[in-house]
Amino acid sequence: MGKRVGCTSTALARSNMTTTLLAGEYRAIARVLLAATCLTTGPAAVAQASDEPAGETKQPPVSSLSDMITQGELSLNFRYRYEYVDQDGFDRDAKASTLRSRLTLQSGSWNGVRLLGEVDNVSYLGSDRFNNTDNGNTSYPVVADPKGTDLNQLLISYIGADASGKYGRQRILHGNQRFVGGVAWRQNEQTYDGLRAIWAPDARNLSVDYAYVYNVNRLFGPDDTKVQPADLSGDNHFLRVDYKLSNLHKVTAFAYVLDIENRGRYDAGKSVNNSTDTYGLEYAGALGPVKIDAAYAWQTDAGDSQLDYSTTYYMAELKSTFSGITGRLGFEVLGSDNKVGFKTPYATLHKFQGWADLFLATPQDGIEDLYAGVSGRWGRLALEAVYHNFQAESSSADFGDEIDLVAGWRFNDTVGVQLHYADFSTDSPSRFADTRKAWFTLSLAF
Repeated sequence: MGKRVGCTSTALARSNMTTTLLAGEYRAIARVLLAATCLTTGPAAVAQASDEPAGETKQPPVSSLSDMITQGELSLNFRYRYEYVDQDGFDRDAKASTLRSRLTLQSGSWNGVRLLGEVDNVSYLGSDRFNNTDNGNTSYPVVADPKGTDLNQLLISYIGADASGKYGRQRILHGNQRFVGGVAWRQNEQTYDGLRAIWAPDARNLSVDYAYVYNVNRLFGPDDTKVQPADLSGDNHFLRVDYKLSNLHKVTAFAYVLDIENRGRYDAGKSVNNSTDTYGLEYAGALGPVKIDAAYAWQTDAGDSQLDYSTTYYMAELKSTFSGITGRLGFEVLGSDNKVGFKTPYATLHKFQGWADLFLATPQDGIEDLYAGVSGRWGRLALEAVYHNFQAESSSADFGDEIDLVAGWRFNDTVGVQLHYADFSTDSPSRFADTRKAWFTLSLAF
């Protein structure tokens, strides 16, 4: 392996809304955010801004089927984002001004049964001076936010004393979303068509979560783009079993068995070659003031995949908070075998290995990510910074370093803003390009 570069503190955080900063200003903004992060000493507990969608609203039960409809809830959510990308190798910088509008209708709960429907629309404010993977603007870097209107969720659910379930198009977020998530960072969310059942008896520290998914509605929808399919069909089985050893320690066993159908018009690497069997364990706990997260997984090709490989994944992270400032140190490794990297096709990939998104597909020689971060809150202002050092797992290649910064301000339950910045500096220019990205996001929820 190559020589590892020393870490410096920097900034991380995620949010419901995100938007790009103006071209030419990102380096100055990065310096301001970094300085602000280092000065943050507010006593409040650190609260990371999150790009996760809000959960379903809990409502009191109703007494009749008619009340189930008439006493439902209607909500609106708007997320405006300006995203700027300066990437070596492109003559032009991407400048994307997009708006996601979301309408959600949720019924009342009758005998534990509830209905939910949700429609998203992604539109552009101004010209599309970016490559959205479908508009043919290949002289610009990619901003993967195709426009259109999509049915994001449509489901029936049941919640009982010890069990719950959903059927239809739904949001599935497993753990930290390293293997199954919603990719809510992008304007078009990833959702799943299928059946999900959870058994969690109150008297036990056990939870069993199983889902059968026959179609995945990806962020590239609502329609297939020129380079990416909007949907991946197949037979997918997701299983997670959580067991709480005590109030401080929890272990999770998981299995993700993916048999994805071939999408003939696309390269096999964008469909059938993502068929995999993945089995693993996670641990979450604490020793005194230090919180610990660790995971290990083993993966092999499956289904009709044309690949032949077997490899592993592992990670460990330590985190502690002092005087309202949280620091974390982590190491994550996605292995490789036979020139195939560990695959996570349904993950919320933007949350991992840097926000510049240079490693959405694991390199053929794997990847090691050594990272350190600091975060805090000063009143309504949330700040976070993260530094990453990337290297190959099975070769001597040094991939590069990245600094990620974020500042978020939530005015109230309705309005929030965020600034994000990512700066990747390559050590392998033949494989990865220097990339700078900035986002400004404004969110409105009603």
